[in-house]
Amino acid sequence: MSSERIESFIDTPSSIYENDSPIWQPPQSHPTVSEEPYGSLVPFAEPSWYSRPNPYYNASHHQLRGSVRAWTDEYLIPNAFKWEEAGEVDPKAYRAAAEAGILVPLAFGNRIPSEWVDKQDRRGIIGNIEPREWNGFHEMVINDEINRVGGFGPAMGLFVGLQLGVPPIYNFGSEELKARVLPGILRGDKRICLATSEPDAGSDVKNIGTTAVLSPDGKHYIVNGTKQWINNGAYSDWFTTSVRTSGKPGDINGISMLLIPRCEGVTTTKLLMGGQWSSGICLLTFKDVKVPVENLIGKEGQAFKYIMFNFNRERLWGACMCIRMARVCIEDSMAWAAQRRVFEKTLLQQPVIRTKFANMARVVECQQAWIESLIFQIEHMTLEEANIKLAAPIALLKANASMVLERVARDAVQIFGGRGYMRGGPAERVERVWRDVKGASIPGGSEEVMLDFGIRHSVKVAQGQGARL
Repeated sequence: MSSERIESFIDTPSSIYENDSPIWQPPQSHPTVSEEPYGSLVPFAEPSWYSRPNPYYNASHHQLRGSVRAWTDEYLIPNAFKWEEAGEVDPKAYRAAAEAGILVPLAFGNRIPSEWVDKQDRRGIIGNIEPREWNGFHEMVINDEINRVGGFGPAMGLFVGLQLGVPPIYNFGSEELKARVLPGILRGDKRICLATSEPDAGSDVKNIGTTAVLSPDGKHYIVNGTKQWINNGAYSDWFTTSVRTSGKPGDINGISMLLIPRCEGVTTTKLLMGGQWSSGICLLTFKDVKVPVENLIGKEGQAFKYIMFNFNRERLWGACMCIRMARVCIEDSMAWAAQRRVFEKTLLQQPVIRTKFANMARVVECQQAWIESLIFQIEHMTLEEANIKLAAPIALLKANASMVLERVARDAVQIFGGRGYMRGGPAERVERVWRDVKGASIPGGSEEVMLDFGIRHSVKVAQGQGARL
């Protein structure tokens, strides 16, 4: 376009007006945007919707954000270093989370059934959000804010067992089982975890070998076997456990799910992990454990479906955690770079360092947009439709999230230099995140499995719609 044409376009009001009215006018304000900046002022340390308009969030999301941030600042951030060094979380914090109304939202995810909300019984919703208002973006907010702690150990040490162990019971368990078990868990009296992975069955769930044999009188299952890398297992009173009731490893139709109490024959041994020291990851052993048949979740032989049912949610909030951890790395390393002087300039004045931050920011913001897009799609699909159409993109999202986190954490450590490789000090959160990175890229489906599944399933869905592939 010539310069004359450009000037003509700019100077001629009629080029952007129709019938003396603007074709589009920006709103004077947005109802969910505060006039005051919120949170950290370091660029890219907070999601953009904290200070700018966004179609996905309303006043209740802002209200929730403030409540969860206040709780995190009081209970998680001051104690994270101590808990990690001790290798365990403080059980009092779990009860405090129940009293604050954090356990119920984390247990149920993007839909909270009103019948399980009871403020008088420590089963409220933080921020006083009504169950009918709650959606997937509220779930994202709560997962995002609690992970400002930096590193996976402290928050996962409190909550991941709840997030993974309750859904199979609520979605597939009998009414009797739910009434007997869930109230104590939701009010913080008892803890729970999911026990699926085994030494020879990680991402390949169908190879589960732990057996559950029906007793001669038909009243109990006798459970024998070993589970490994069980998050929160060291703290748990209940184990939502995948077992083999028939067939051989490799047969998905022989896998069932039992809710096993901590009782005679159940042994937990904490594992010495490279990261997530306070999350209670353990080796779980069953030796002739008697489990009442009433503790069968759903039907025999259906557990593979139950496991798959919650994978989309697990991978989605795992991606949310990764992005907040990446923002933590940007926040702390940029604040450091602004004050650390090298060669008579601050690090932030060095072009090579600014390039690092540019690359960190662009991958984080792209990932954030992808997460929000998928949550929006889930909110506007039936569960069945989402499980079919979104399983592949969510798998790719999960893989990309851990890759983004690994890249950002690496660059943040590099910017801190030697301090980035020290426990404690200005790089405390960054060092903890870097140490925990592999705890994001392996559980819930390794990067390699997720990438392969993402394309394989996308092709399958496309073929079902008529694509010739």
